[in-house]
Amino acid sequence: MKRCCRVTVGVLLAVLFCPSVALAQTYPEKPVRVIVVYPPGGSNDVTARIVFQKMSELARQQFVIENRGGAAGSIGADVVAKSPSDGYTIMVQSASHLANAFLYKNLPYDTLNDFIGVTMLIRQVGILMVHPSMPVYSVRDLIALAKKRPGQILYGSAGSGSGGHLMMAQLISMAGMKMVHVPYRGGSPSMTATISGETQAIISIIGPVLSHIKTKRVRPLAVTSEKRVKQFPDVPAIGETIPGYEFTAWVGAFVPAGTPKPIVDKLNADLKKVLADPGVAAKLDNLTADPLYTTPDEFARRLKSGYEKYKKLIEMTGATIG
Repeated sequence: MKRCCRVTVGVLLAVLFCPSVALAQTYPEKPVRVIVVYPPGGSNDVTARIVFQKMSELARQQFVIENRGGAAGSIGADVVAKSPSDGYTIMVQSASHLANAFLYKNLPYDTLNDFIGVTMLIRQVGILMVHPSMPVYSVRDLIALAKKRPGQILYGSAGSGSGGHLMMAQLISMAGMKMVHVPYRGGSPSMTATISGETQAIISIIGPVLSHIKTKRVRPLAVTSEKRVKQFPDVPAIGETIPGYEFTAWVGAFVPAGTPKPIVDKLNADLKKVLADPGVAAKLDNLTADPLYTTPDEFARRLKSGYEKYKKLIEMTGATIG
């Protein structure tokens, strides 16, 4: 009897002095709001729906997707930054989160300090393409032509400071080329411009342009990852021609700063299981997205290094939005 009492008292003391630990043991006790900071249908939204549908099954609690699009994700990010730090609001955001810190002059939140990165969810690889009329079949050919015709080759992007813009800007800088940037209002218009020949080159995330590559409306030259990708084993990495080049995008899960560490760790552990699930991996593979799990500490380090990388690139391009 005395032993039972000692155990009961010990449990009560643990709950009293470690409320966040006790909270994590029962988390989640109610539906969790998952704010996707882009409209429905894009890679962030589709990734979130695949991942958090499985999370709902695993946690036996609803993870409800809520789209809060606008201003490259900064509107939804502001909502999350001002939400309670209790684990019941999660943000799904891309690497644009870091770029926004330098594209927008007066963000209503601190990019690095108002959020905790729980884990990355996927890696997205870009692919360098040209219009079929271009007499280039490799990165080396493109560099040679651009140097022969400085300022005459136009490349499109989804907008100033977008992933495709910065991927190309880094390539141009490292190769010593001069090309002209033509920003469009989104990925679809910029891709249409390259297909029509209005622009001659573009870098885009693979998933949305897969059909255009297969129908040969554009010619792929190289991928932006460090190594070749399984979808296009015959397409080299840009780094094979320009040593040191690597630029991939990502989508990750965040919570507001101040969220108790045990809850962050619980979310991280559950998302690790979800990303390792073969069914989830297969669905993400259909998007040409690679599951990418990180610990919170690993994610924090990547965010800091990425922050500096985007700062330098955006300063180099002079890109700005507001």
